Amino acid sequence: MPKRNFIDYLTITLKGLAMGAADAVPGVSGGTIAFITGIYEELITTLSGINLSLIKTLQKQGLVAFWKQLNGNFILALVVGITISFVSFMRIAKYLIETQAILIWSFFFGLIVASILYIGRQIKKWSFKTLFALILGGLIAYFITTIPPIPNNDQPFFLFLAGAIAICAMILPGISGSFILLILGAYKTLSDAIHDFNFKNILIFVGGAFIGLISFSKLLKWLFKNYEDLTLAVLTGFIMGSLNVIWPWKQTITVFSKEKGLELFFNQISDLGTLSVFQKQNFDFNSYKSILEKSISPFTYSEINNGIDPQVLLSVVLMFLGFTIVFLLEKTATKKPRNGH
Repeated sequence: MPKRNFIDYLTITLKGLAMGAADAVPGVSGGTIAFITGIYEELITTLSGINLSLIKTLQKQGLVAFWKQLNGNFILALVVGITISFVSFMRIAKYLIETQAILIWSFFFGLIVASILYIGRQIKKWSFKTLFALILGGLIAYFITTIPPIPNNDQPFFLFLAGAIAICAMILPGISGSFILLILGAYKTLSDAIHDFNFKNILIFVGGAFIGLISFSKLLKWLFKNYEDLTLAVLTGFIMGSLNVIWPWKQTITVFSKEKGLELFFNQISDLGTLSVFQKQNFDFNSYKSILEKSISPFTYSEINNGIDPQVLLSVVLMFLGFTIVFLLEKTATKKPRNGH
């Protein structure tokens, strides 16, 4: 592993902050941020290296050798950034999604589009196989974005399993861990646990996440080592397919009524076409949860929501800002030859 000073580790912590902020938003992947900031390779290699040999090193050679083999300074710097950001930004993200849905999704849409271009450029050789892998990845991710969320579930085993599955998504560029939690019905349970400092549920989730992370990172390392271009193509496809879920303008088809415990067509509840508009106008963000939505044009969005301003100009500005930030993040990435994992 490279030798680093305090500023290097501070930079890694800042990258962790960006990863945590991304993972707090359903639809955006922290793995994408890790990739474009140049720490993805080291992250996967480090995680896949966590095994029983570390215990032997600790017993025979001591704590210093153990910490060095673990790449402990890198993990600590990154985890500090991710934890601080995820816990604090989940609250901020909740507020922004509730009150400024179009604008926050526009910003992330621009960020994700730029990420597609960046990761796609890492593919060394395009062929029929890589093109097929790109399309397959896109179709899989798009299918995931169309799966309706299941009702909220706070059972311990389910929360453990949700942690294991979601953490795999969090380290995959293009697949949002928070969105997977939303689909599984565990997002609210986790956000409530963080908000209420319910350490039991938090620890159950973290336990599942740890098991999932160690297992999945080994598979990813193997894929990168043996099928690098194909893996990158699938990941690029994942990000392309995820664009559907973060398109800013949506029409709500069905919702889940917390009071009635039933799935309802949204037009039974309101003459508006979008749940977020209804929630903002009624200051009620808890009674209904979106189940099925479809992406629409800004003009249709305005039409079905009684002529509301679709904020097109400001949205385009924020898309451009998100797009630009990716290339600024790219500048912070370590420039070194890519010689496999």
